[in-house]
Amino acid sequence: MQHCRMTTLMLSKRGSLTLPPELRRKLGLDKLASPMLLVEERDGGLFLQPAITLPLRDIPKARMQDWLARDQAELTAFRRTGKARRK
Repeated sequence: MQHCRMTTLMLSKRGSLTLPPELRRKLGLDKLASPMLLVEERDGGLFLQPAITLPLRDIPKARMQDWLARDQAELTAFRRTGKARRK
């Protein structure tokens, strides 16, 4: 079982969150010039995790083609499902 520590954060009127310094250090965000977080909606809540960006030129062409093929297959399946429901 994984230990889960909860922290309460205030949300500003503009929608900003401030992560406590100990949490930023634990996630390694304090060492980055422009830290980023990936925000994923899960079961009515938000899951935050550190994120990085890569220049497009650093991503292998084969990897990008795999991503595009997967996205196209998912879109095709979605469209088939949607058409079946409308009938």
